[in-house]
Amino acid sequence: MQEALPEQERPQKFLKNDRYFTICIYTFVLVVACTVAIKAIISFDQTRAFLYTLLRALGPFLIAILIAYVLRPFVEAAYKLTSRLLHYRHPRPAMVLAMLLVYLVAIGMIISLLVYVLPEVVRNLMDMITKIPDGYQQLLSFAETLQERFPQVDLSSVVSMLESTQSDLVSSLTNATREIIPVLYTASVSVVTWFANFVIAIVVSVYMLYGKASLKRLCKIIVYTFIPKESIPTVREVLVDCNRIFSKYVVSKMIDSLIIGVLCAILMTILRLPYVFLISVVVGVTNMIPYFGPFIGAIPGAVIELVISPVKALIFLIMILCLQQFDGLFLGPKLMGSSTGMKPLWIIFAITLGGKFFGVIGMFLGVPVLAILAYLGERLAARRLRRKQMKIEEIS
Repeated sequence: MQEALPEQERPQKFLKNDRYFTICIYTFVLVVACTVAIKAIISFDQTRAFLYTLLRALGPFLIAILIAYVLRPFVEAAYKLTSRLLHYRHPRPAMVLAMLLVYLVAIGMIISLLVYVLPEVVRNLMDMITKIPDGYQQLLSFAETLQERFPQVDLSSVVSMLESTQSDLVSSLTNATREIIPVLYTASVSVVTWFANFVIAIVVSVYMLYGKASLKRLCKIIVYTFIPKESIPTVREVLVDCNRIFSKYVVSKMIDSLIIGVLCAILMTILRLPYVFLISVVVGVTNMIPYFGPFIGAIPGAVIELVISPVKALIFLIMILCLQQFDGLFLGPKLMGSSTGMKPLWIIFAITLGGKFFGVIGMFLGVPVLAILAYLGERLAARRLRRKQMKIEEIS
């Protein structure tokens, strides 16, 4: 029989240690993250190309998230209405009917825009291109007439600038006419691709809204899995507040811009100003950008009207000024209220920074993103001050 070895000479078994295992996992994740970050920075062009390809692949799903996010408040309001009026005992039929109503209205508005507004915009654009040379000639004659009536004012530089601009414009229009066929072919292919992605996005958004409960449950599982139990109420409160800030701003601003675009079209029709649909679409879209949007939208319209008639350009500028005052003093506060709670200085900062890095989309989304960051920073500051037995309101 083999003799038993002394205890100190026995082979030691591997003892499991959860603490060291966790440290190893965190170290491995940190090393991988640092490696990926360094590789992305060194090969920035490849990283940008990869991200662009990834965004194109995920485009329909990102559009679906946006559609579901925008339509969610309307679906919830329609669900309350259908459940009360039809007295459904089960929520599913009421939800299906509510989604059907909202999607029919939304798709009907999109079809109306494509059938009625878009052709008018294209027609206005083509008509404007054909009339630009005559408009420039009228503007040149107007400047020469002013020079004759007011000889003490030197307008020779303005006249020479208009003459050189007119020659450049004619050559540009000639080149654009030659290249219009390949441009139309490329645009038609892009429209077909966009339409296919949009149909996929509509279908995915329907599933997202209808399966909202399952998505909520999945998010809760993730939160409960990775967040400590004592921190879960705080995390839920923060997520709810961030969602409220972002959704209220985005939805309210979209409704506000739609109303402003419609009012612009109505006022231009009453005032008999040309290119109603083209300018109204530009004004409505640019109105999505806070503060700078009205000016960005007014400049192209004023230039177009100036080429047609200086008097109409002046009428248009006065109309836009009154419309934007109505939006800033009445319509905007009624729809949005204090959705962000940010000062104008920080809003301008968010627009400038977002536009610098992400273009027009960054100018629009920079405000709600910065508002969420400011909210998170305020909560963090309040938490640290409570440890010092202080409050933010006490600091002057």
